Amino acid sequence: MSAVLEQLRIHQWLKNLLVFVPLVLAHEFQNTQSFVTTLLTFVVFSVVASAMYVMNDLADARHDALHPTKRHRPIASGRLSRTVARAMLVTLVLIAVSICTIALPKVVWVWLAAYVVMNLAYTYWLKSVVLIDVLLLSLFYTLRLLAGAAAADVEASPWLLAFSLFVFTSLAFMKRYTELLDKGDSEEVISGRGYRPSDASMIGVLGPVMGGIAVLVFVLYLNSPSVVELYSNPRILWLLTPLILYWVSYMWMKAHRGEMHDDPVAFIRTDVPSYVVCAFSAAILVWAQLS
Repeated sequence: MSAVLEQLRIHQWLKNLLVFVPLVLAHEFQNTQSFVTTLLTFVVFSVVASAMYVMNDLADARHDALHPTKRHRPIASGRLSRTVARAMLVTLVLIAVSICTIALPKVVWVWLAAYVVMNLAYTYWLKSVVLIDVLLLSLFYTLRLLAGAAAADVEASPWLLAFSLFVFTSLAFMKRYTELLDKGDSEEVISGRGYRPSDASMIGVLGPVMGGIAVLVFVLYLNSPSVVELYSNPRILWLLTPLILYWVSYMWMKAHRGEMHDDPVAFIRTDVPSYVVCAFSAAILVWAQLS
């Protein structure tokens, strides 16, 4: 049972909280119907994400067994049999299909289907294609925002989508960067990937640049007409700029020093400064709306 729970990677469901972002930013969080539909979308994405992790680990068990940390995963280590893993996969898929059929609008199905198809392409093909794999990882996050907007029946702001694309591309590069640091200076291609350890220096440039562009997109948004429609005092939102800039720089500094797990989301989950930045950002958003 402990291996089954570990394989579900419940801590990774944190990523699916992104489906609530369009609802919150559109100030529709008091709409009960929109909130319930978004909550069910969160549940479905969490179940599907766990199914994707099971499928990915089944397909990648041989490569994971050679990785310094991934070799401890339930399937790669042999603690969870392939038979049980396949049963988990079928059960999770049935749960997701049932919720979608009963409770979710069809447009959410479209984004969920796109998420599944992209995951399949990533797992069985594109994971080993240099740069394309990173762009797909970032698009997984953007799809969650699109699904959340569809569930809440609000518009997915182009500013939000542009910001998410760049910031999550930065985090995807960070994931690859930390994996490459573990390999030292050898020229051996990483098992199951298309990268060499010598690529770390290039990725260490591309990642922070993507984060910087995300900050620029946010600054441009603060000067757009749409921000005035949502906030009574949009000038207060400028306080978010140094916070975002600090957080992106902080995350990359941690990665550069080798102090980060190979998954930035797992790092954020236990990182106090990230929680502090999140709390201050939420307070600023509330202040800008109510003042």
